[in-house]
Amino acid sequence: MSSRRELANAIRALSMDAVQKAKSGHPGAPMGMADIAEVLWNDHLKHNPTNPDWADRDRFVLSNGHGSMLIYSLLHLTGYDLPMDELKTFRQLHSKCAGHPEYSYAPGIETTTGPLGQGITNGVGFAMAEKLMADQFNKPGHDIVDHNTYVFMGDGCLMEGISHEACSLAGTWGLGKLIAFWDDNNISIDGHIDGWYTDDTVKRFEAYQWHVISVDGHDANAINAAIEEAKKVTDKPSLICCKTIIGFGSPNKSGSHDCHGAALGDEEVALTRKELGWEPAPFEIPDEVYAGWDGKAKGSRSEATWDEKFAAYAKKYPDLASEFTRRMAGDLPANWKEATDAMIAETNEAAAKLASRQASQKTIAALAPILPEFLGGSADLTGSNLTSCDSFKHVSGKESGNYISYGVREFGMYAIMNGMALHGGLIPFGGTFHMFSDYAKSAFRMAALMKIRTVAVLTHDSIGQGEDGPTHQPIENTSAMRLIPNMDVWRPGDSTEVAVAWTAAVERMDGPSSLIFSRQGMPGRKHDTADFAAIRKGAYVLSAAKGNAAAVIIATGSELDLAMQAQEVLAADGVNVSVVSMPSTNVFDRQDQAYKDSVLTPGVKRIAVEAGVTDFWRKYVGLEGGVVGIDTFGESAPGGVLMEHFGFTVDNVVKTVKDVL
Repeated sequence: MSSRRELANAIRALSMDAVQKAKSGHPGAPMGMADIAEVLWNDHLKHNPTNPDWADRDRFVLSNGHGSMLIYSLLHLTGYDLPMDELKTFRQLHSKCAGHPEYSYAPGIETTTGPLGQGITNGVGFAMAEKLMADQFNKPGHDIVDHNTYVFMGDGCLMEGISHEACSLAGTWGLGKLIAFWDDNNISIDGHIDGWYTDDTVKRFEAYQWHVISVDGHDANAINAAIEEAKKVTDKPSLICCKTIIGFGSPNKSGSHDCHGAALGDEEVALTRKELGWEPAPFEIPDEVYAGWDGKAKGSRSEATWDEKFAAYAKKYPDLASEFTRRMAGDLPANWKEATDAMIAETNEAAAKLASRQASQKTIAALAPILPEFLGGSADLTGSNLTSCDSFKHVSGKESGNYISYGVREFGMYAIMNGMALHGGLIPFGGTFHMFSDYAKSAFRMAALMKIRTVAVLTHDSIGQGEDGPTHQPIENTSAMRLIPNMDVWRPGDSTEVAVAWTAAVERMDGPSSLIFSRQGMPGRKHDTADFAAIRKGAYVLSAAKGNAAAVIIATGSELDLAMQAQEVLAADGVNVSVVSMPSTNVFDRQDQAYKDSVLTPGVKRIAVEAGVTDFWRKYVGLEGGVVGIDTFGESAPGGVLMEHFGFTVDNVVKTVKDVL
């Protein structure tokens, strides 16, 4: 029977071998955290390698994702479908063992990590989701949602500001099932961190209302005792501060930044093997070590026990059990299409004159009763984003509910939402001013990269925001969001388009959506029912030209009305133009060429109108087309005044069309 240290040394060997073969990677962290990982995964982590998606598994997050060979080694050794041949292709094209852990590449990877600080924040999202799902589904004697979230993180994660946002909120929530391990090795890429990171981490987390324990990160008994203690603290998240040696076992490079982000070298690998007493050849693991790590039988027993619990739960609460299964599968309610079709039709019939943020609130209010997994929130702007409604119950500290006040934590909010979406059972959306989406851009990118369903509600969409001035007026932001691969961006131009956009965002299973809404009012507009399906395609002909079109005006959001008014003025002057509403450029770009040509007729001059930067629109109008936009920052004044000042007028649209012709 292998000792704990021998089992941990298997991680060290695989990590340095894979990095050495790739001539690239980060061996130091996996070698330093191997002892912690061995205790956690063998003695505490509830998981089943034969079913990585088991609903009540513990979630494990490697926030310091550069140490990716740690989790690849763990997955391989414990019996996940990650064969040794995959480890040998570490960091190579199409390998499941990418340079940083990538969600959906290898089984058992709960979230993509690498941008430091986001992993721990995802972990907070996992733990919040567990708590919310437990509140909604657990019944006395039937705890079907009952699992922990474990997070490994390094000094870099703690330096990133997002960790402050997330860990502070985790303390307020009292997330007792969140246990984080700090790899306290005093090293980052630039060397010993004493010159740039001297925080008192223990006091910091105690101030966040966390339970804090400090241990020797190479003492298995101390680590085990710390985890046992943390699991008993149910009203606070726990931080286990683990004093470790980076690159543990390397005689010449341990404790140094030399092993942080570079292969050890053949000679040092050989010396490390000798130092550790590890005799097997590279990528060879003795049978007794595999036996000591194998988690398949234990995992199957754990899941079977839960299956029995769930069967008893289903017998007593059949409707709840069915709902739980549906939600964890990510399926929408059976009446979803019927209910949303009716909601869109009613919205269209009303044709209300509203700011699109107001139309959004009405849509949220219509969706919430039919979508119990809907989880709203805002970064301290609920009354401005209009993201809440009467059917939501606000979460306040440790109370349950389905609407979250995140505080002024834009980045934290969206990264937490990513964790919630990955956990399953919830469809999270969160609001802020569009201008402050920049704070959260990396979280949006990660959602798009992982192809997960989150919804960003971004209001006050342009200089129409008004008096708050240029600091609060997005200019480049909408275009920048559109450039994120796999991000669907919607900027609707009336209430019906808002309703369709919301419906499409909720239905989308393979990526996030951003909904861009106005502070300024928009005219009511009643559509032909055929428009409902057309809106879903991202762009459509809202108003065809009378006769042959000399030009096409493309518009979005509040500027759509300018295009419609300009069409009338131009027609009176004998110039026939069609008006295309393009609420989502991303969705439109995915349509087939025949449809795109039916909307934007080839050979016909085009003019785009949007209160944002002009360069983006050149992909549609070309160099010969025209754009009514803004390429400067705004000013402080009422929104209507600013729109006129910066040229968002019917006269200027008309002039631009004529100049192009």
